[in-house]
Amino acid sequence: MEYFFTEEQQEIQNLARRIAESEVRPVAAALDEEEEFPRRILEHLAKSGLLGVYLAEEYGGFGGGMTELSIVTEELSKACLGVSTSYAANALGAFPLLFSGTEEQKKRYLPPIAAGEHLTAFCLTEAEAGSDAMAIRTTAARDGDEWVLNGCKQWITNSGEADLYTVIAVTDKTRGARGISALLVEAESPGLSFGAKEKKLGIRCSSTREVIFEDCRIPAENILGRPGTGLLTTVRTLDRARVGVGAQAVGLAQGALDHAVGYARTRRQFGQPIAAFQAVQHMLADMAIETEAARALVYITCLNIDRGVRSFAKEAAMSKCFASDVAMRAAINAVQVFGGYGFMREYPVEKLMRDAKILQIYEGTNEIQRNTIALALIKEAARHEG
Repeated sequence: MEYFFTEEQQEIQNLARRIAESEVRPVAAALDEEEEFPRRILEHLAKSGLLGVYLAEEYGGFGGGMTELSIVTEELSKACLGVSTSYAANALGAFPLLFSGTEEQKKRYLPPIAAGEHLTAFCLTEAEAGSDAMAIRTTAARDGDEWVLNGCKQWITNSGEADLYTVIAVTDKTRGARGISALLVEAESPGLSFGAKEKKLGIRCSSTREVIFEDCRIPAENILGRPGTGLLTTVRTLDRARVGVGAQAVGLAQGALDHAVGYARTRRQFGQPIAAFQAVQHMLADMAIETEAARALVYITCLNIDRGVRSFAKEAAMSKCFASDVAMRAAINAVQVFGGYGFMREYPVEKLMRDAKILQIYEGTNEIQRNTIALALIKEAARHEG
């Protein structure tokens, strides 16, 4: 379907698609097998100007927003979700700086991010704080002209590879939600270390490690916004990240559909292509219907964000939840269309199925998204009655 993309956005889409086809798809299986971080691909994306599509021109970016970021994310996800995760996580790590940083902080850090000189990571999750972000235990204590961090963040994407970490930590235990702050930690900071690279079911080329703070000292000016505003920064970051996951899911679902259609046209059984069988046709049709519906939901949400709509948490949750469920079904159906070959690692769809599962889990499980949607509906109904 034709969307409301501008000419510039269509150019970004075409460029991202070319890179996905020429640079990502040929090495996706090898990156997955070897669990190799896709640094060369990220460097190529940086040279093409795609790492900064969502950043203002004054910071070295393209001047776009959530739509441009989602366009690139979708195209990369068609070829490899691990690569698109590494790409999208770089934006995720930059969002807190973009929303809460001072002008001085933005001018210092955002241009290197746009240029691909600095990769970023967002550090929120902990062993006891997954869906319950309020349960974080990592602390940051003021000591003169420095903050001293202690704690451990878990399952952090781009960790060990990133140059800059945006960290959510408790700065005042007595103030509850208002005692949480966001801070910038550079990779060379004393007291910062990383755990071993995690062995994962999918997105294997992305780097996932623990980020460990042991009396990690950073300058006092590295706090983002006022002390105690970290939870607000986190919410603003995750709302946009969930739309990004929706874009990933649309890309993976489209990739699964493309593979399934191509295989169904060439695989012959009972003297004819399996695409001639109604059972297969209906499976392909359902995949196409759901993928297009997910795409429409994701991009209308992007459009509203870029137009400056103040509240979009419900729509962000819908985008992430619906699209990731669609992606999981599409990947499973693609394996079914391929039959026994779909179960083999030499064919691309088994990787799609392994990768798809994380979309229903990270940036808030789909169960949490449904809670968010339901609570928003209830509050809206109460306002209308009042």
